Order: sequence, then structure tokens, then C-alpha cells
Amino acid sequence: MSALISVASGMQLTIYIPDSLVLALRKRGLDVEAVIVDALLEKLRLDPKERVGVHIELAVRYLEEGKKLVNKDPTQASEKLYKAAEEAIKALVFAEGLSDIISRVEERGRWTVTDLDRAARLLAKRHGKWVLQALSYAWDLHVWGFHEAKFDSEAVRERIPEVERLVNLARKRAGVRETSSDISAEHEA
Repeated sequence: MSALISVASGMQLTIYIPDSLVLALRKRGLDVEAVIVDALLEKLRLDPKERVGVHIELAVRYLEEGKKLVNKDPTQASEKLYKAAEEAIKALVFAEGLSDIISRVEERGRWTVTDLDRAARLLAKRHGKWVLQALSYAWDLHVWGFHEAKFDSEAVRERIPEVERLVNLARKRAGVRETSSDISAEHEA
């Protein structure tokens, strides 16, 4: 099985991934893209600031893709929005130096739901309970919107502001400038 990979600069790269690896990943409930990104991050041993940048870039991309899909394909929009929240939490973990979580993730070589939840609870103590609520909304999108395919466009759309707010917090903590539409959306929330 080959995979077409789009690079942020507009380049595309096609790589071959053996079917047996794709099947093994799926059996374990792992996302191919996430495994590849995590493997690259581990191999490159980027410093925390560079890792923050990677996770921010992914969060913004997933957020924009999810927003575009909400009316056409709420199931796929749900997963993209969940991934945006997940990447925003990861960015915040590195931006704020949550070393206990970073150590566990690096030891294991991947993130777990427990890591994301623990991070959200710690971040909620610093930034407000809304952070934990945003991850809960994202989890609802992942389970009920994507896996169970029970959410319609309206249900997905109603959860976008909290996911967007989380991505904007990560961008702010990383020193990435927000656009005016991001700022106005945050003030409306």
C-alpha cells in the first residue's frame, strides 16, 4: 500500500507502506499519520520549541480541514477536529514544559488518552476548566462523531468554538500570531 503525503510547502511525497504494517496499526487502533509523525519526532530528537511548532502546524491544519468538511462530511470533520484538539494539547504540553507527561510519552514512544487527559487536567489548573471541557468536546467528536457516526453537521459545528479556542491557546503560548478571525471568534465565545 502506498501513501501520498502532502508536505506543508506544497510538495507531495509518495511512500510505500506494506499492507501488513497498515493492518497491524489498524488492529491496534493506531493512526498511520500519527505513528509516522511520532516516529519522525523521536528520530529527529527536536528540541521542545521545534516540537511545539510541529504540533501547532498539525492542529491548525486539522482545524481548518475539519471546518471545511463540517457540511459535506460530518464524520470526517469530527475526526479532524478531534485531531486538532489532540495536537493543541500536545503543543501545550511541550510549550509549558510538563516534564512528567513528556517523560512518559518519550518512554512509551507514543501518546495515550490517559496522557492527553492528564495534560488537559493540568492545563485546566493553569488556564481554566474550559481546557478540560474542550478536550471532552473533542472526545465526543472522536467517539460519537467519527467512530459511531452519530453526529450531524449541526452537532459537529456546535463543538468547533471550543476546539478552536484550544488551538488558539496553543498558538498563543507558542508565540504564533493569531489571525483577526481567530481573535474575534475567541471573543465571541
